[in-house]
Amino acid sequence: MRRPGGDGGLPRRATQTLPMITLALSKGRIYDDSMPLLRAAGIEVLEDPEKSRKLILPTSRPDLRVVLVRASDVPTYVQHGGADLGVAGLDVLLEHGDGLYRPLDLKIARCRMSVAVREDFDYAAAVKQGSRIRVATKYTHTARQHFATKGVHVDLIKLYGSMELAPLTGLADAIVDLVSTGSTLKANHLVEVERIMDISSRLVVNPAALKLKREPLRALIDAFEAAVGGAAWQ
Repeated sequence: MRRPGGDGGLPRRATQTLPMITLALSKGRIYDDSMPLLRAAGIEVLEDPEKSRKLILPTSRPDLRVVLVRASDVPTYVQHGGADLGVAGLDVLLEHGDGLYRPLDLKIARCRMSVAVREDFDYAAAVKQGSRIRVATKYTHTARQHFATKGVHVDLIKLYGSMELAPLTGLADAIVDLVSTGSTLKANHLVEVERIMDISSRLVVNPAALKLKREPLRALIDAFEAAVGGAAWQ
């Protein structure tokens, strides 16, 4: 007997709306290097950021969109829920601090963080003598930790760009910056004297989003992991 207002025992058709997933990327090398990984995961960004003024780009998946932000802002967007996940360099993440889940090293946008000085500056002697060294960098947290570990006394000067100018103008004795090929240092008569660490880009995830959107996010993380595992550059 059918119950009043019932459905006769037939299962109801489930109508589910997929939750929107927001991926934060920065323009430039990280964006370019992320595209092969996205394609390997079956995802295409449908608009070219170089030709569009849009900051939110659709993808071939209706439940996934890409937001374009400054590289230094990616961890902030992810941590505070403006994005569910993002791609950020280890250099940026170390300056940002904790609060993000980092499930995967994507092994893209590789470079190194190093100390560099003018060709005529005797860095080894200055360190050995216990001299106080002026260091220009935008990576103040990482630089402070590095020199403290070595027992080197430094005065840190925060800069946001054109780091190579600091030793040339007398603003600083040394810089801490990212180095890829070293050609920019060489062109400005600077030499790399210390390698602090290797840098690559990481996938970062908002912990709260991972609980609320666990299945689609976990599937996306797994797809990224498979794409990294099959990458030709490894």
